[in-house]
Amino acid sequence: MKVTEHIEKAKGKTLFSFEIVPPVKGRNIQELYNNINPLMEFNPPFIDVTTSREETIYVQKEGLLDKKTTRMRPGTVGICASIQHKYNVDTVPHVICGGFTKEETEYMLVDCHYLGIQNVMALRGDAMREQSYFEPAVGGHAYAKGLVEQIQNLNCGKYLHEVIESDDCADFCIGVAGYPEKHLEAPSLKSDLKRLKEKVDAGADYVVTQMFFDNQKYFEFVAAAKEMGINIPIIPGIKPLAVKRHLQLLPQVFRIDLPQDLIDAVDTCENNKAVRQVGIEWAIQQSKELKEAGVPVLHYYSMGKSDNIQAIAEALF
Repeated sequence: MKVTEHIEKAKGKTLFSFEIVPPVKGRNIQELYNNINPLMEFNPPFIDVTTSREETIYVQKEGLLDKKTTRMRPGTVGICASIQHKYNVDTVPHVICGGFTKEETEYMLVDCHYLGIQNVMALRGDAMREQSYFEPAVGGHAYAKGLVEQIQNLNCGKYLHEVIESDDCADFCIGVAGYPEKHLEAPSLKSDLKRLKEKVDAGADYVVTQMFFDNQKYFEFVAAAKEMGINIPIIPGIKPLAVKRHLQLLPQVFRIDLPQDLIDAVDTCENNKAVRQVGIEWAIQQSKELKEAGVPVLHYYSMGKSDNIQAIAEALF
């Protein structure tokens, strides 16, 4: 079932969903299941699975460092299919521009269609570590808008090099990202909302926001989006703080502001166990207010750990 269909079926009830990160090469998928298992009692209608772009590594070869390109977390589509089969829940693989050609993207989408995966999250992705700015792959998309257009074309039977008449065309529900505090590369929130509107006009069906810690920023973002003519569901993305260094790391990486009350609470913590509890309590209060406001889904970024997400969900669902 599509994400938008799950929302419609809920008839105003706030749903619970979460995002997982695929295991790195050489790790057992059971580790992933162990983190998913405790969250299934809260009946998530869908689970997001992230996609990682290529990475540059250096390998010792005859006394020298040999530069190699690899993918440390492959297999997103296979993981999505495995989760759907094991848990009978819909999955949402992330499809990114970075590191993929349009042809590779088409192959991935065709595989999703074969496997009965009906939802995809279309994202530009990040720059590689050694890049100052995002650079698309040769033959790839530079922006998420182009990716949305390709997916929508596939829904109409328009492949890259031919049009295929079929009674079994793909019919993907397309999610895109939204930024309540603007994308870090955007010159202003208004210009960022214009880019979001372009993705919606290209065929996006719903939005999931980047993490935020001040609900007012989400409410203002939704109001500004509606004023811009964006009338699709906007799902808030929530990440509980887990370690003290998040105070510096999250603003640096995502260009977001943290409320002073949250900073003060974390500063008083003697260890990361205490920080984790502060993060849980803050996310619970955030989630309660958002749920009371009638958000369609509360979407949690688990980053491979589920104990804090479980504690939050127990207080809400």
